[in-house]
Amino acid sequence: MEDVYSEYEGKVVLVTGGAGCVGSNLCRKLAELNAKKVIILDNLSSAYEWNIPKADNVVFIKGDILDDEMLKRAYKNKPDYVFHLAAHFANQNSVDNPETDLMINGIGTLKVLQYAQLAGVERFVYSSSGCGVYGLESKMPFEEHDVSISLHTPYQVTKLLGELYTNYFHNLYDLPVVNARFFNVFGPGEVPGKYRNVIPNFMYWAMNSLPLPITGDGTETRDWTYVDDIINGLLAMGIKEEAIGEAINLGSGQDQRVIDMANIVNRLTYNDSGISFIERRDWDVKTKLLSSIDKAKKLLDYQPQMKFEDGLEKVHEWFVENRDDIKRSAEF
Repeated sequence: MEDVYSEYEGKVVLVTGGAGCVGSNLCRKLAELNAKKVIILDNLSSAYEWNIPKADNVVFIKGDILDDEMLKRAYKNKPDYVFHLAAHFANQNSVDNPETDLMINGIGTLKVLQYAQLAGVERFVYSSSGCGVYGLESKMPFEEHDVSISLHTPYQVTKLLGELYTNYFHNLYDLPVVNARFFNVFGPGEVPGKYRNVIPNFMYWAMNSLPLPITGDGTETRDWTYVDDIINGLLAMGIKEEAIGEAINLGSGQDQRVIDMANIVNRLTYNDSGISFIERRDWDVKTKLLSSIDKAKKLLDYQPQMKFEDGLEKVHEWFVENRDDIKRSAEF
């Protein structure tokens, strides 16, 4: 793997949102690939400093992407690559706080792009949402051309807005951009909380002997994708010439039922409290999600490796190893 991504050796990489699940794992990998410097810009609004990888070539800047002084400080390092992962996450949070969502995912993304264009970066990779930009009328498995403008949350709207801005910078300024459409990322590094994803929340509740609350009847499906597979896709997006100007799904290409996931989590944690069923949220209209990863395979040589249950086991191991930090940081 190191030989495949040898182009990162000796390079400077800026990762906004680098303290989160995807960001921390990406930065750890970049450090292992001997990047000259990995700069993390994160305001820790939904991540924690203890989760940041410790390495001599990793530099952490606590700051906001809306803050020009922090952006100048980050770009002063003259990054060769930018991975823009910072975001106001996610659907329910955006429904509750739509103006904040627009500021961070809209204005924040625009600012990061403006500085990248001025810096003349070799590649700008933007984290979009495969779960967000496809609509009820989009056919499954979702293909990149079949985006929707009939969306159901501000988060979905602003993630698509981010793609429109990256495309604009590519079209007008020839900024070499790639739009990565994530599908239901999970893995070590995601702390549970009110607005976090279902797998870390379920793992946390199960380890505290609580019933797992499923919205709907449990037959809903999701395309859960292990974080290491996402990282491999992102790293390829940073160096593959064929990816420039493209939007590319990063998913597992397989769907799993929510109830099956919940049962596995309960089994891993020896949780006897079972499952409860609650009303689906108003915005939660997509009962099934599944990505087409044909384009990623063709352009990136992308091949997801992690089996779903094995990935859940690794999440459980991470929760056990970091139990005290997680208990202190989880916010519900």
